[in-house]
Amino acid sequence: MKLTTYTKHLAAVAAVGVASMSPALAAEDTIKFGLCYDLSKSYTFVSPQVSQAAMDLATLVNAKGGIGGHPVEIIVQDHGNEPQRGIECYEQLKRDGVHVFDMLSTPVSIAVLPRITKDKNILIQSLVGRGDAVDGSVFTQVFPVGPTYWGQVANDVSFIKDQSGGDLSGVKIGFAYLDYPFGQEPIEILKTLAETEGFDLQLYPVPLPGNDQASVWTNVRRNKPDYVIAWLLAGGHVVAAKEMQRNGFPINRYLSVNWLNEVDINNIGAEAATGIMRGTNVAGGQDLPIIQEIITEVYGNGNGAGDVNNLNDVYYNTGLAIYSSAFEAARLAVEQNGFPVTAESMKAGYESIVDFDANGLFAPITVTADDHGGGGKTRVEMWDGTTWVPQQDWTAAYTDLIWSVVRESSAGFTVE
Repeated sequence: MKLTTYTKHLAAVAAVGVASMSPALAAEDTIKFGLCYDLSKSYTFVSPQVSQAAMDLATLVNAKGGIGGHPVEIIVQDHGNEPQRGIECYEQLKRDGVHVFDMLSTPVSIAVLPRITKDKNILIQSLVGRGDAVDGSVFTQVFPVGPTYWGQVANDVSFIKDQSGGDLSGVKIGFAYLDYPFGQEPIEILKTLAETEGFDLQLYPVPLPGNDQASVWTNVRRNKPDYVIAWLLAGGHVVAAKEMQRNGFPINRYLSVNWLNEVDINNIGAEAATGIMRGTNVAGGQDLPIIQEIITEVYGNGNGAGDVNNLNDVYYNTGLAIYSSAFEAARLAVEQNGFPVTAESMKAGYESIVDFDANGLFAPITVTADDHGGGGKTRVEMWDGTTWVPQQDWTAAYTDLIWSVVRESSAGFTVE
């Protein structure tokens, strides 16, 4: 598979990270993580920051002696958000001895899932993929640690319920979503919650790539929803903000999926974006112990994997969250079963994580053999014109309802 220029840069940084180990440590086999990412098409608004975070964290860990005395190797390749290329990336890295994979794409994660399951390798599926994959009794090899889209949208509805005096009867909630698997993923849960809570659910599909939203917001103006939950990406939020202004919809009634970052705010305009909300699974900003350590120990020594300004981006924090959890699972794997780390020991490591929060980076997670999500807590934040302000504590709502839907959905899964 051909590597992009960015991927080559990441690979070079990985080589530096391993080479910086002591000769005895570098001679040992590495603990490999395969990142098959979209570095060239749809997900370029997030994949560079997440990749950079994974590389930086590996560099920091390696400088401290690795995991259980073994260096971490991050291998990044581009799948362009194309399922077939994702499968090719998986097969190539599998031949190279990789057991743990991350696709950072819903369609690609879904495409490789049957192979992962048959091969009994590990698929990291944080914030993407099937919502029912938290069911570890069925999806034994998949670890969607953190909130799934199902859990996140349920938490959004819970927040709106709180803002509506604890009663959603008669409340109108719009759902604006990119009309492909990523955007469609929360609809089943929303329909179930609408039936349970008695709110009026209004669906607003947005055609790819999200630039044409005129008819959506004309319909919003006509239907007058009380809130709009938005499952859009990057520039889609910028377009939505302009359409909201044009159609007189208040921006402080717009609640985005977690994929809304500081770059989007700048493109909307810091003042114009005042009041916009997002659900998030990580604490933002640089005032976190792990980021301060990376700034000092990695970038201070000239070993950063990219632009240091990316450390101001919540997507960088998201990458740290994904790989802090993965490295903790690897640490537990070595502690419990020794080296080398296999897919089997990595699975056991993940399922041994208890109350882990990477020193305040995210809500504490506990992963079990049955619950591969770890709790699914998020919180809603509001942009105040200068920074993001939490509007609630970390929360996981409607968990019983979600798990009933999860089990009903997962029961129909087969590797075919």
